[in-house]
Amino acid sequence: MKTPLMTPFRWKSSAALISPISDDTHKLVSIKDPTVVYYNEAWHVYATVADTRGSWNMAYLTFSDWSKAGKATQYYMDANKYLRGYHCAPQVFYFRPQKKWYLIYQSQPPTYSTADEIGPPENWSRPQYFYRPLPKGIPSLWIDYWVICDEKYAYMFSSGDDGKFYRCRTLLEAFPNGFGQVTVVMDMPRFDLFEGACVYRIKGTQQYLALIECIGKTNLRYYKAFLADKLDGEWTPLAGTEADPFAGRVNVTFGKDKPWTSDISHGELLRDGYDETLTIDPKNLRFLYQGLGITQGEAAKLEYSQLPWQLGLLTQIAPAKK
Repeated sequence: MKTPLMTPFRWKSSAALISPISDDTHKLVSIKDPTVVYYNEAWHVYATVADTRGSWNMAYLTFSDWSKAGKATQYYMDANKYLRGYHCAPQVFYFRPQKKWYLIYQSQPPTYSTADEIGPPENWSRPQYFYRPLPKGIPSLWIDYWVICDEKYAYMFSSGDDGKFYRCRTLLEAFPNGFGQVTVVMDMPRFDLFEGACVYRIKGTQQYLALIECIGKTNLRYYKAFLADKLDGEWTPLAGTEADPFAGRVNVTFGKDKPWTSDISHGELLRDGYDETLTIDPKNLRFLYQGLGITQGEAAKLEYSQLPWQLGLLTQIAPAKK
């Protein structure tokens, strides 16, 4: 399948740009799972945060330029009384048919809040579940929900840490209600399709790009990429191995800086817009991701909730000349 995307993928990473910021009541160890839009001349980032007790919630920050991201105020989402407790792995977009912002997250079931304006925690409504009761066909650990729309349907993609990539859909006019049966889109060995999936429409085409986080042979995280000509179509590998990934240790450089992470984990492409079509510009790819600034040996001694994830930014560079 021909594509305007520049392959094979090569990237240059920033240093860690965003680290968790604690206060008297939030003793944070990580910030991870980012979602990001550019709106009203500012970047808006929502992300998962974890604290020293192993509790998960979310944070919000906004800034005008990436050089200012590290000093931006981090607003804790539990400042909203409706968003206290376990909520994480967010996705944010503006749904034009209703003129509302949507924040999608796991609570554990797929959950959403809405707002008239993007911004601090107080803007968001009481959480609502997409499903009551839970549907058949879901994995035992249903996670990382991702919504994208075409002209007729709203699709929700998801993961299960089980090697399967899941999908369900509803009519656009019914959204956020009416999601039907959850089906398996792809099925591979567990670590070959693990979690953290995101899906985008490629600008100027009828193609869609799916990115899925995987775990490599030495337990490092990396991303594969797949293409389809419709959201309910068949996904074809574009960068489908650890040796030839969308983004991983083998194709990410850090310039003159010492690499601060070997993991390229749960992230989001910077979009060309902020609406429900989740459109990306194939000529200007940047990927906000979570990295781990400690060795594998150090990480092995910690529970997952205590891993010190930070956020960095990949910028695509031209493939090496043959």
